[in-house]
Amino acid sequence: MFTGIVEEIGTIRAVHATSGDLRVVVAATRVLEGVALGDSIAVSGCCLTVVAFDEATFDVELSRETVTKTSPRWREGARVNLERATRMGDRLGGHLVSGHVEGTGRVRAVDAVPGAHVVTVRAPDALARYLIPKGSVTVDGVSLTVVDVGGPGGSSDTLASTDFTLWLIPHTLAVTTLGDLRAGDHVNLEADLIAKYLERLAGMGAVREAHSTRTDAEGTHAGLPGPHVPNPPPPPPPTEPPMPRPPEPPPAPPIPEPPVPGPPRSSGERGGGA
Repeated sequence: MFTGIVEEIGTIRAVHATSGDLRVVVAATRVLEGVALGDSIAVSGCCLTVVAFDEATFDVELSRETVTKTSPRWREGARVNLERATRMGDRLGGHLVSGHVEGTGRVRAVDAVPGAHVVTVRAPDALARYLIPKGSVTVDGVSLTVVDVGGPGGSSDTLASTDFTLWLIPHTLAVTTLGDLRAGDHVNLEADLIAKYLERLAGMGAVREAHSTRTDAEGTHAGLPGPHVPNPPPPPPPTEPPMPRPPEPPPAPPIPEPPVPGPPRSSGERGGGA
């Protein structure tokens, strides 16, 4: 990760082509302090890995894809902006820069005004939507503030829909290669990371909202997951059947009452008549 604050201007000393790839030797001083194999150095905005170095130069290798996606400046004698990868605790003087060049822009005009140069750049269509007035953009590895943009969101009626303007102060012109820009030149561009993450998050939210309005079958037909169906509640735990009640014992037979004795007979009574 980088910040877009250029540490020094280096010079390409040699370029070696190997099967479509390039090995580039860059002369430098400051970025060589404490350098080690495998370190990342942004070369005009392109994050490259150090594969060799000595006391005055370092070597980097560019794949064919990197060569085709960056500006055509990989030639001996070209000046390049250099920045080492940032470290935890360093000041973030510019903005978050990944060093992954997204495309090249073409300089349409360079106008000198008192105390500055106003540079107009035409961006690729896919990148222009991330540019807003007062937003950040990386141009040849330099963190810059967009002054104005064409199309929706811009205030200029003279800019095309993918054009944007930059205001370069004398310090920036002196310590970077942007002071060399002329109309027709190409520059490496990288849009603000935050803008791309916000676009991604907004898009995912819209997809989820669309999914929630579809039925299961519609989602499957479109190749997308259907709406979320909650899991059914777990079944209740099994219960043991109630124990049968024992039969009630038969009622006990009634207890007979003892007979009541009659009055006693007297001794003078006889039975029968005379």
